[in-house]
Amino acid sequence: MKLPPGTTALLKLHDTVAQALRDGVPVVALESSVLAQGLPIPANRDADARTRSIVSRRGAVPAIIAVVRGVPSIGLEAEDLERFLARDGVVKISARDLAPCVAGGKDGATTVAASLALCTLAGLPVFATGGIGGVHRDAPFDESADLIELARSPVITVCAGAKSILDLPATLERLETLGVTVIGFRTTEFPGFFTSRTGLSVTHSAETAAEIAAMYSAHRALNRPGAILVVQPPPSASALAPEIVEAAVAKALADAKGAGVSGAAVTPFLLAAVERATGGKSLETNLALLEANAALAADIAVALSSH
Repeated sequence: MKLPPGTTALLKLHDTVAQALRDGVPVVALESSVLAQGLPIPANRDADARTRSIVSRRGAVPAIIAVVRGVPSIGLEAEDLERFLARDGVVKISARDLAPCVAGGKDGATTVAASLALCTLAGLPVFATGGIGGVHRDAPFDESADLIELARSPVITVCAGAKSILDLPATLERLETLGVTVIGFRTTEFPGFFTSRTGLSVTHSAETAAEIAAMYSAHRALNRPGAILVVQPPPSASALAPEIVEAAVAKALADAKGAGVSGAAVTPFLLAAVERATGGKSLETNLALLEANAALAADIAVALSSH
């Protein structure tokens, strides 16, 4: 796999990733912000172990995306990974923050948007995350950069829908407006991250990873821009009931407003508040869906490698 012209010197590929690309072994990209900001310690370490392990067992090579001391990196290992897990001076960065982070020589944990931008730069076609960002509730002009980046990054993105703290109907409408193809994996309903039931329908669905790989091949052959967003419900054993999620989110939103939380701090604050409101059950769901999404992404990457 060739990198786009002029990007070789900028990107650092971990040795295992570089070897995989040379040998034609499929690679699955994983975000780093979920480890450095999204999940509490030590659950972030558990998530890292579970997602990378399942990707490897399914026949692909995991590659955590990050900016390491100013260097956009595909693969995060050893002391660098430990620094991110410990949150030692690591900042959360979206796509807009990439250049300042690189120029400033900082450690940057990449959100979905920033991860997609670096996947595109590196030519990686498959990326797994937990839930994407979207349109915020009661704030129609506040929406995540994830949506725009999905519209321009030709990457299969596997997730459990958009985070439950968001306005899910508005998020799905924005994805349609932006021309992002949404594929339900063994579902015709757009999942709500912690819950599989939202009442929101998706137009297209697939039963196998091979079907998704075929759709992506057609997508690229047609020269269509943007991602294919693959959504699958959280594992049934871990999924929360919609009414429990709604009650927890409502309380979390009230807490955030009362505390004056805004900007990039909103999402981690709300997720932590939902965890408290559900007695820790939402954290278990989050870990389970991250592992399931990584597994599906690996299956898709393996199927894509045969196309």
